[in-house]
Amino acid sequence: MSITTIQVPDAESTISLRVKDTGGEGAPVVLIHPWPQRLEIWERQETALVGAGHRVISYDRAGFGESEPSHGEAYDYDRLTQHLHGILEVLDLRDATLVGWSMGGGEVARYVGTHGSERLRGIVLLAAIPPFLLNTPDNPDGPVVDAAWREANEYLANDRDGFLEMIAGAFFSVNGELLVGEEIAAQALAWAKTADPTAIARCQEAFSTTDFRADLAKVDVPAAIIHGDADEMVPLEYSGARAHAALPGSSLVVISGAPHGLGITHADEVNEALLAFVREAPSRA
Repeated sequence: MSITTIQVPDAESTISLRVKDTGGEGAPVVLIHPWPQRLEIWERQETALVGAGHRVISYDRAGFGESEPSHGEAYDYDRLTQHLHGILEVLDLRDATLVGWSMGGGEVARYVGTHGSERLRGIVLLAAIPPFLLNTPDNPDGPVVDAAWREANEYLANDRDGFLEMIAGAFFSVNGELLVGEEIAAQALAWAKTADPTAIARCQEAFSTTDFRADLAKVDVPAAIIHGDADEMVPLEYSGARAHAALPGSSLVVISGAPHGLGITHADEVNEALLAFVREAPSRA
């Protein structure tokens, strides 16, 4: 197992991303963390996957954790997916399963839409944002109005600690009840505070406004959607359920009572669904 930095393309230059690679000969699984967290959030899934014989790769998104901020303050999904593609190329990962939690699901969708599926065995969207959250004339049921993410970024600019504390609490809560101990919530808050403020703001804009419908239309590998039915941050009906409908043949696992932070609050159920998918998806090697 190693934690190192990898240089990946970033527009006309390169940046350093912190990457954790458990090694091993098993089929690789790449974990892409939620906003505004870092790779440590995946500890429970990593343990289960390694125990099942998989090589697990996770990384801090640009500007988060210990990764270098993106040049030019650019955090659109084309740029972020360029970074993901760079990791797969540097490590020469093949027959890989991409798992994107929340914001990370956007990188998964855009990766297939931009780079295809040659290196992939399958994809997993965990409480993920695709297909499209923004309310627009051609997406009238989108739950996010343009003013909402702008107001959230104003809150972030005026009271960063207060904003991140609110997000950390909502991540693990259902109907105002925190489903984890204070220590876990405090740890998630501490991880979020390591993120670059500009990265947090630009990424909030990106996941709130990016349309992934055309990307999902290009998915030609097995896909699984895992989502909690009590997710108040990215509600199932506006995201996971629609992604399932957009991906013929995909599986949908709905976890009862699970909030957005289901990878921690309902880790056993998430891991069971994740392991079943990666076990059953046929190798393309």
